[in-house]
Amino acid sequence: MNMKKILSLSVTVLLLMCLCNAQVSVINLRCEDRVNPIGLDILNPRFSWQLLSDQRDLEQTAYEMRVGKKSGKDILWNSGKKADSQSLFVPYTGNTLESGTEYYWQVRVWDNKGRVSGWSEKAYWQMGLLQPSDWKAKWIESTSDADTVNGPALLFRKQFSSEKKIVSATVFITTHGMYNAFINGQKLGDAFLTPGWTSYNKRLQYQVYDVTKFVKMGKNVLGVNIGSGWYRTNLAWNNNKNIYGKKIGLLEQLEIVYADGSRETIISDGSWKTSDQGPIRSSEIYNGETYDARKEMEGWDGTGFSDQAWQQVIEKDYPKNILIATYNEPVRMHETFQPVRVFKTPKGEEVIDFGQNLVGWEEIIVKGKQGDTIIVDHAEVLDKEGNFYTDNLRAAKSQNIYILKDSEEMFMPHFTFHGFRYLRIKGFTGEIVPMNSSQIRGLDVLSSERTKALPSLSSVGL
Repeated sequence: MNMKKILSLSVTVLLLMCLCNAQVSVINLRCEDRVNPIGLDILNPRFSWQLLSDQRDLEQTAYEMRVGKKSGKDILWNSGKKADSQSLFVPYTGNTLESGTEYYWQVRVWDNKGRVSGWSEKAYWQMGLLQPSDWKAKWIESTSDADTVNGPALLFRKQFSSEKKIVSATVFITTHGMYNAFINGQKLGDAFLTPGWTSYNKRLQYQVYDVTKFVKMGKNVLGVNIGSGWYRTNLAWNNNKNIYGKKIGLLEQLEIVYADGSRETIISDGSWKTSDQGPIRSSEIYNGETYDARKEMEGWDGTGFSDQAWQQVIEKDYPKNILIATYNEPVRMHETFQPVRVFKTPKGEEVIDFGQNLVGWEEIIVKGKQGDTIIVDHAEVLDKEGNFYTDNLRAAKSQNIYILKDSEEMFMPHFTFHGFRYLRIKGFTGEIVPMNSSQIRGLDVLSSERTKALPSLSSVGL
């Protein structure tokens, strides 16, 4: 046998071996087009997947799916082998799913070359609260006279204890107004302006958070900060405020599963405390936010804080049949922009130009003395002389006010946003120094020689 034949035989054997070892696998599992979502209230969620193979011209000819509880071993539903090429939005058709329960799912496929894949890795989803009766929590409000449209954002707080080993913990929450929620000082999620804007008298979205890593054995604290938001802020014209209601409110439910199989539910009810003395003195979508750092309450959302001076909340009976899971993409920080120039207008005002119109807010690091007040105005355009121009905003102030406590501080609004290209800075005589995003996130040490305002913008992707 000559070398050509030996080479040909070797290549043929190699190709046959490759064909024999060729595999197909299932990847990129999605439930309702999301990766391992939590808080679904869709009774028949839909599943999607992709195929991965080292062969061309691959087609799915059949699939099989199975579903089980994350905490159990039994298979709750098996589709059986379905002769179908569909791999997008394949619906669940098993028995009725349970509120708040975590499930896993897997899929395997057959291809047009006669091969069957192995079972995919497990993917997961968790159901939301499917019936109004699943909400054990009570709506709670403050009795403070300061709880008005242009009044302060309110603080709500509840301390509780967990004395057993925790397997999982899940928070279900919504508000009348916009909220930031915390457990033991840790912010829940990366979304802003929650629960979002809907027609609140017909649909009010709630959010669901996996907080297992935040809840600990021993004492814990739930904390929520709530501003007016779209719920009662002035909308459109003619002083059109309090459209959906006059009072800020909270509905929150924490479900804890322990290692021994027992469960505990911590709810918003009359045992909570509230305060109107927080640092956000006003927060309104059109007018902006006033933040007084001198009124910060260190540790208010954690253990070891005394809330004896806080008020008791009152329970309210609002309908829960309008509560729905969150369907829209949340508002998140997407980009950070640096100013393209800092200049003085013909009127002598200090203005920062970001080079393009944006929707978002500014982050400002300021070093000064207690009581110093920094005023930040927002504008989309300059007038024909090159001066800061806000007449097109009509009655909207679009202004954030920051009052310093001491030393170096970073400010960013919480319950408002702005459309702008230009910022006008008032309230100090120092130099405006743009800083890059790494400096801002790291809060670099600043020169103590003079007061500085160091602006950047984080776009929030509205």
